[in-house]
Amino acid sequence: MKKKVFVVGCGNMGSSHARSYAELDGFNLIGLIDRNQESLNSLCSEIQGVPGFGSIEEAFQHQRPDAVAICTYPDSHYEIAKKCLENNVHVFVEKPLATTVEQAQELVSLAKEKRRKIVVGYILRVHPAWAKFTEIAQSLGKPLVMRMNLNQQSSGKEWQTHKKLMNSISPIVDCGVHYVDVMCQMTRSQPVRVQAIGARLTEEIDATMYNYGHLHVTFADGSVGWYEAGWGPMMSQTAFFVKDVIGPKGCVSITEKRAESTGDSADIDSHTKTSALLLHHAELDSNGKFMKKDELISTSDEPGHQELCNREQEYFLRAIDEDLDLTDHLEDAVNSLKIVLAADESVRRGKGINIQ
Repeated sequence: MKKKVFVVGCGNMGSSHARSYAELDGFNLIGLIDRNQESLNSLCSEIQGVPGFGSIEEAFQHQRPDAVAICTYPDSHYEIAKKCLENNVHVFVEKPLATTVEQAQELVSLAKEKRRKIVVGYILRVHPAWAKFTEIAQSLGKPLVMRMNLNQQSSGKEWQTHKKLMNSISPIVDCGVHYVDVMCQMTRSQPVRVQAIGARLTEEIDATMYNYGHLHVTFADGSVGWYEAGWGPMMSQTAFFVKDVIGPKGCVSITEKRAESTGDSADIDSHTKTSALLLHHAELDSNGKFMKKDELISTSDEPGHQELCNREQEYFLRAIDEDLDLTDHLEDAVNSLKIVLAADESVRRGKGINIQ
């Protein structure tokens, strides 16, 4: 039987997920929800025959869904997810799961109590090239050194969206959970300490917010990682896309980046593009020469953004239908949130933060 689903939030990600639900056989899209009438009307015009509502409370008065996709700004994720779980509804929620670790842990416990699923929108988890990147990184030995960034030179509509996001969340929290989640998968180790710095490069945002941040994280197995994120019209497009992992046995990098060739770091499609992985083997022979040549692993057939959203929703459907065990998925979601929130605290306090 098809799962009846609401989509809350009709912006970029909400629209993409709504298209997925409209296309996939296992779902029946029964409602679109957004307080912004213009956004709501636009998506209702595109996906015709689906009613629109101004709030989830109004939508619940008309129909009871089996599942809800939460694609709103991060500061509303906890409240909406809690309401859905209390109404015995499965939840797909865009990252981050919540804005505090306590809220995230409460939602995980509530889902377990209600026997309902929560899937967090870590889009890189369904990306075959990123899965291969993670798999190779896990073969390089321990400890790992993980270097990643995603700086976005934004203007126009994209800059307006970034400024709205920064009313409640910084770039290293909003974007960082994706890449820190990848680090958690690569190490399969607990984070123990975070140190971060930040800078406010514009007066267009609140005086307490920063639009550039850089974090360092240490894991219990000795692995370390850094992540850098900045938003705004002042950001450089030089080396804005670095994805590189080093271990005792060699290193692997995402290379030949289409993202850099397009010259548009704010383009959402560029955030997941890889084109190729470069694998370097560290082993030396008796003459001190490398025993193996570097390998270039093509990923040119990778899916686009909409296809990745379709895969996320296919996974969400499997989680419900097959009662998948999401313990690791949710533990990683909480751990990645711990790291980026500790980083945010480190920026504001000017000191390193130990993670419990």
